[in-house]
Amino acid sequence: MSGHSKWSTIKRKKGAKDAARGRAFTRLIREITIAARSGGDPEANARLRTAVAAAKAANMPNDNIDRAIKKGTGELEGEIIEEILYEGYGPLGVAVLAEAATDNRNRTASEIRHIFTKHGGNLGAVGSVVWMFDQKGVVEVDRERVDEETLLEAALEAGAEDVDTTGEDRFLVLTAPGDLHQVASSLEKAGIPVVDVGLDRIPKTTKPLSESEAEKFLRFYEMLEEQDDVQKVFGNFEIPDEVMEKLGS
Repeated sequence: MSGHSKWSTIKRKKGAKDAARGRAFTRLIREITIAARSGGDPEANARLRTAVAAAKAANMPNDNIDRAIKKGTGELEGEIIEEILYEGYGPLGVAVLAEAATDNRNRTASEIRHIFTKHGGNLGAVGSVVWMFDQKGVVEVDRERVDEETLLEAALEAGAEDVDTTGEDRFLVLTAPGDLHQVASSLEKAGIPVVDVGLDRIPKTTKPLSESEAEKFLRFYEMLEEQDDVQKVFGNFEIPDEVMEKLGS
């Protein structure tokens, strides 16, 4: 499993504090608002359906979800949210992508550039590192509720490209971006326990980090993740499992 996926798993196990929960709600609301621009009916809008499911899984009140949808469709007034991909090199030359949703691109760019610079990295131009990653659809499946052989058969039949079985608590079903929701729907109909659906950016090659390097890099990585407008962060780093567990404890 690539470094950022492993780190996300460890952070999920650690649980969330109130401040982190508030940031998560903000991110979910922005994703729902953006998704609803293509239509406010979750049944007819796969991206919105995924966003609403994620919000409900996070125990977001239905009123918040409904307001976010109406802001996206224009039924309610709200700020204009833009999606922006920031690219650059973090400390130790690790390639980093940060997906953001913002109502003020100048503020967001300034804050993200400050984080890169503070940690010895550089925010790059459009196209500077995105070519180092493949975008894939990822369907996460609870590995305790389905055996590997059953999942592999169902995933391939549904049109998935591959299945990553290296995670401790979840299998990852990989798809072409445009096939994500069709594959997820097929797995659910086959009785496979889908727990999350989304688009991921998977590095084509990775940069190994030692324990001391990993500690330095992850301080930067977490600060970038915690920036208010950042939705997701990806990097082409690779850290041994035992080191990742130690740093995440």
